Amino acid sequence: MNLNPMRLELEKGFLKHAKKLLKKNPLLQQTYEELLRKLSINPFDPSLHTHALSGGLKGKYACSLTYDLRIILNLYDDIVHLLDIGSHDEVY
Repeated sequence: MNLNPMRLELEKGFLKHAKKLLKKNPLLQQTYEELLRKLSINPFDPSLHTHALSGGLKGKYACSLTYDLRIILNLYDDIVHLLDIGSHDEVY
């Protein structure tokens, strides 16, 4: 376990999409907050299903909020940079 939590940086577009998604689906709030907590502790926590992307998104990663909802992110030394959130079809 990482004793020094990673810093989360959220793009404006990510914040806009997250706010819209949570307003539409308020029951996701707790799941969303738990995901952010896990990302800050260990971005590769098995429950997040974090994986490297290929093609036009090569160099970026994705993790799962729900079965269909994904978060696109970049990983740096001590930073998890959240880029986008949405359905599989919206973010890929």
